[in-house]
Amino acid sequence: MTTAPGRLAFTASAAPAAIAAAAALRRRYGDAPLREAAVVVAVGGDGAMIDTLHQILGVPAGAERPPVFGMHRGTTGFLMNAYAEEDLPDRIARAVPSTIFPLRMRAQDVDGRLLPEELACNEVALRRMYGLSARLRVSIDGEVRVPALVGDGVLVATPAGSTAYNRSAHGPIIPLDAGLLALTPICPMRPRRWTGALLPRRAVVQVDVLSGDTRPVAATADQRQLVPVGSVEIAEARDLSLRLLFDEGHALDERVLQEQFAF
Repeated sequence: MTTAPGRLAFTASAAPAAIAAAAALRRRYGDAPLREAAVVVAVGGDGAMIDTLHQILGVPAGAERPPVFGMHRGTTGFLMNAYAEEDLPDRIARAVPSTIFPLRMRAQDVDGRLLPEELACNEVALRRMYGLSARLRVSIDGEVRVPALVGDGVLVATPAGSTAYNRSAHGPIIPLDAGLLALTPICPMRPRRWTGALLPRRAVVQVDVLSGDTRPVAATADQRQLVPVGSVEIAEARDLSLRLLFDEGHALDERVLQEQFAF
């Protein structure tokens, strides 16, 4: 992959360090509109990367979505490369691509009305809203697998998102090419021995909220929140793909592997 100065677009988080870094990069390399860029450079932490990926998902159907090269100027930087102003086009030309697929969330409110569809690059999560535990029924491909999950909630994570909220909830880390999704309970009370499941990427997950009138549950797609919900369907958006670029020797699949041996 190659690009030329003037064909890069830059996005940044709200962190002062990220804003200053992006400004310096724009002065050096120019700044193309996102929809005209060969590559988008996201500056900040993983949140900046996720926000940029959602912007790219907004590119009209039929148009080519540019890949994203992240540069770390934030807090968590699992999806980011090291920051350096020098030789950015050359780094991008040598970068290793990784393809990820977002999740599509279709939700209904407590009255059964269809809510706007949402996409998630990391995870879709259902969580209790107030002090009472959530009561959820979990079905996979139309078959009930957990009749009544009682706890803080449940999430479905992509391989790229498996090191984020999913990992904090003690879910598994998934290599990018494994063809799997993680289904992970959040602080479960019952069933006590259920720790989650690995699902094939083609699986469709249905989560129904039980006793939603007294135990309301919020659904989030990468922190984009719908409240309250009555049911949620989660499946991989196979018609969408996103490309991330990583410096040689630091590709995302290698980072996922390293994370599994972090002590």
